[in-house]
Parts: sequence; structure tokens; C-alpha cells
Amino acid sequence: MFNIFYIGLGGFFGAIGRYSISKWIANKYSSIFPYGTLAVNLLGSFLLGFLITYFLDKSTLNPLYRTAITTGFLGALTTFSTFGFETIMLFEEESYFFALVNIFSNLFLGLILVFLGIKLAKLI
Repeated sequence: MFNIFYIGLGGFFGAIGRYSISKWIANKYSSIFPYGTLAVNLLGSFLLGFLITYFLDKSTLNPLYRTAITTGFLGALTTFSTFGFETIMLFEEESYFFALVNIFSNLFLGLILVFLGIKLAKLI
């Protein structure tokens, strides 16, 4: 039962972080391209790769806190459901170039940042 509470608590802050970062970037870089969603997905990808590796290899942090951070906070911070919806909307608006850039950026750059997060955590 405590796991669910900690996941929910982390998710609460992750959702607020996602909303705040996405809106800030969208306001700063007004465009048809969803830069805010891309930013939180890339940030979340890097942090997840780094933190899970760090927690498993080098941390004695309580497992409840690890779950709150990874599953709760980062699960709510990253927005792949929003990514999917926005990509489909770009296709429906016939913005094929931006739709493909969105797919490439979120998937491939996200994977690269997970890899870099893992490598950085192993260096520390």
C-alpha cells in the first residue's frame, strides 16, 4: 500500500513538472511543433536512464523513494501519450515533416539520452 502512495506522490509532482516545463517552452518557442512535449520526454529519458542505473549500482536510497522518483515522478513527467496524440494531429493537419521530426526526436534522441544517462551514472 505504501508503494502506491509514494508512486502517487511522485506522480503528483511529475505531472506538475510536465505541465510547467511544457507550457514554459511552448510559450517561449511558439510553433506548430510540440517542443514542450519533446523537452520533457528527452529530459525524462535521460533522468530515468541515469537514476535507475545510479539507484541500482550505487545508491542505498529506500526502495519506496526510488519507486516514487522513477515510476511516480518520471512516469508522470514524460508524456508519450501526449506525444502520440500530437503526432497524429500533425499528420491530420498534413504537417508530415513536423510529424516525422517529432517521431524521430522523441524516439531516437530519447533512446540516446537514456544511454547517456546510464553511462554518466556508471562514471560517478
